[in-house]
Amino acid sequence: MSTKEKALEEVLLEEKVSTQNEIVLYNDDVNTFDHVIETLIYACDHTLEQAEQCSIIVHYNGKCTVKTGVYSDLKPRCSMLLEAGLNAEIV
Repeated sequence: MSTKEKALEEVLLEEKVSTQNEIVLYNDDVNTFDHVIETLIYACDHTLEQAEQCSIIVHYNGKCTVKTGVYSDLKPRCSMLLEAGLNAEIV
């Protein structure tokens, strides 16, 4: 692979990475583990295990990235989390 090809590949990879956004879920003292888990399964298409792990991370670390993707996919998912009373944002 030439230097030019490597440079182009790096630019394309950088563009792909930069178009990815994240939904970050924040801890609160209101919602139960069960509610958070059920909402992550519903809104983010998590498996039970993924949702449980995320809820534990949020509890102990204060926040957790729960979904990564393009903004147009994350926006309705984040809205579902917010409508369920969770604290989340797209970054």
